[in-house]
Amino acid sequence: MPMNLSIKNVPDHLAEEVRKGAAKHHRSLQGELISILEEVVAQEKMLTPNRFLKELRALSLKTPSESLKIIRRDRDARSSR
Repeated sequence: MPMNLSIKNVPDHLAEEVRKGAAKHHRSLQGELISILEEVVAQEKMLTPNRFLKELRALSLKTPSESLKIIRRDRDARSSR
């Protein structure tokens, strides 16, 4: 269900930039603000290579030895079928 939001005390320079963007994109001020919000939310969901590496490193995996164990376990499981 749509929700009404209100932003108070927006600095003049920001309000003017949003107005310019709305005019440039042939949108209403509300349409421009919704577009900006959608873009920011979409960017937050995107997993960039740098963010992926940062999250991977945070797991503190010792990938060479652990991956070797995983591969051996997988091969052993296949050979015993």
